[in-house]
Amino acid sequence: MVSPPETTHSDGLTVGQVATRLGVTVRALHHWDDLGLARPSLRTAAGYRLYTAGDLERLHRIVVYRELGLGLNRIHAILDDPTADVAEALHTQRAQVAERIDRLQQLGAGLDRMIEAHERGLLLTAAQQAEVFGPRWNPDWPVLARERYGDTAQWQQYAERSAARSPAEWQAVADTVAALEQAFAEAMDAGTEPGSPEANQLVERHREVFSSAYFTLSRQMQVCVGRIYETEPGFAAHYDGIRPGLATWFRRAIDAGARAHGIDPDTATWQ
Repeated sequence: MVSPPETTHSDGLTVGQVATRLGVTVRALHHWDDLGLARPSLRTAAGYRLYTAGDLERLHRIVVYRELGLGLNRIHAILDDPTADVAEALHTQRAQVAERIDRLQQLGAGLDRMIEAHERGLLLTAAQQAEVFGPRWNPDWPVLARERYGDTAQWQQYAERSAARSPAEWQAVADTVAALEQAFAEAMDAGTEPGSPEANQLVERHREVFSSAYFTLSRQMQVCVGRIYETEPGFAAHYDGIRPGLATWFRRAIDAGARAHGIDPDTATWQ
């Protein structure tokens, strides 16, 4: 290989000058030189690289192609292979860029949904909520839940599920919950006593359904939820609207189920 002719600094630009002009690193220029992709045409008497105007033009093309996402091998072929179809290479790259843009747009939409879910919880309009959950549903409940649980791991789990759930999937959740609530009412009508095997089975079923639909519910947390069902007017009205006294019966059933697992409902906390 013939070495570049020796010259003075006035005949070309140094590596540092070229790096500054093109916005690349000196290390990148050295790497491209080592690969034979962009070798300087000149050398100083001390052996330092000097780049001519022609070298700079080639480097500029390399930088442009790199910004377009082309790999160094592909760039080498475009610049040095006389049979290379530059337009075809760029068309191919354009298609790949379009695919990446589409993926990023989908990712952006997913992030927007996730952010909204963390801020709102339920990503359904008031009309959709009424259609899915029925006339007894209070659209303020998600807001109240955000205020109470917004800084907990349980809310994060709920929000992530909510972000991925469609109205049809929420309808399936609502149908499952409604069927369970009807089972509560029928058990109370049948005189089922809290603490009985039948009541305990319903309490355990509630915990499983709740954990699947919203967030993982421990037995201690379930006791706290039972208190809310009985004492908060909105929830109490919902359950008592199904059957008068159901909110209290259900809270008592949850407490009795907790005792069966060694938990004192009077001291249970959110854990």
